[in-house]
Amino acid sequence: MSIDGFDDYNPIWNEYQWEAHLNEIEKRSEQLRRFITSDPKRNVPRWISLLEESMDEMDAVEAFIEEELLLDEAYFPDDEDDWDDEDDDFDDDFFFSHEDLPYMDFDDEDDDFDYGEEWKENSTDYTYSEYGSIENLKVYKEALNLAVDVLKWGESIPHNLQHKNVHDFVSNILKIGAKLAGGYSFGFEQDVIGGNIAYTKKALYSANDGLRYLHKIKDEPFITPAVYASFHERLFEIRNDIGVYVQELRDRFNFGIE
Repeated sequence: MSIDGFDDYNPIWNEYQWEAHLNEIEKRSEQLRRFITSDPKRNVPRWISLLEESMDEMDAVEAFIEEELLLDEAYFPDDEDDWDDEDDDFDDDFFFSHEDLPYMDFDDEDDDFDYGEEWKENSTDYTYSEYGSIENLKVYKEALNLAVDVLKWGESIPHNLQHKNVHDFVSNILKIGAKLAGGYSFGFEQDVIGGNIAYTKKALYSANDGLRYLHKIKDEPFITPAVYASFHERLFEIRNDIGVYVQELRDRFNFGIE
């Protein structure tokens, strides 16, 4: 995701300045989101529509990520004069301490993660950074695999039982991979890593919200104790791995400005 003229116009933004800008982008993209979807009144949750439009669950996950990236990128200005360098303060109580967990994995050569390659290859900013393909980001692969399994589970729920908590749980699981991809697309250079951090924090927020909604549906008849335990364990680990990843990105940002 390139931003022409950014270096010449603005000082280096930190994660909170980027977060303020991304929050504004999300507000602006909401109208566009409703326009491009087949259900502008949002009577049908987007994850259900994507499943109906896609060949399989992984295709639906990839379509969701592509859609989210395109919606956000539509509101990144090409003209440097459009940038607002206002700095908003945000509470940063989202983070938590946790022992170091590996988040980069370059050794899984036998894994098959070649889905969606055509549209990924059309955007070198999305596909590559100095770390290579985003598929080298272990937590991203874990998030996508969880999203696929959650969609398969969601399809099995009778329509009359698919209430708001279910939709919110599924939606937040899908957002994790999309926000990780959005952050990765910024890259790791000093002038843009703040945007990477801000996006990745949104993935963390979605993981936390996913855990909250999962707890709300724990006792529903459509989720067995085994499925609940599996989803909770995987989502908890993803949440922790993202937290460590955020701290690694912060350390990189702080090291770069010393």
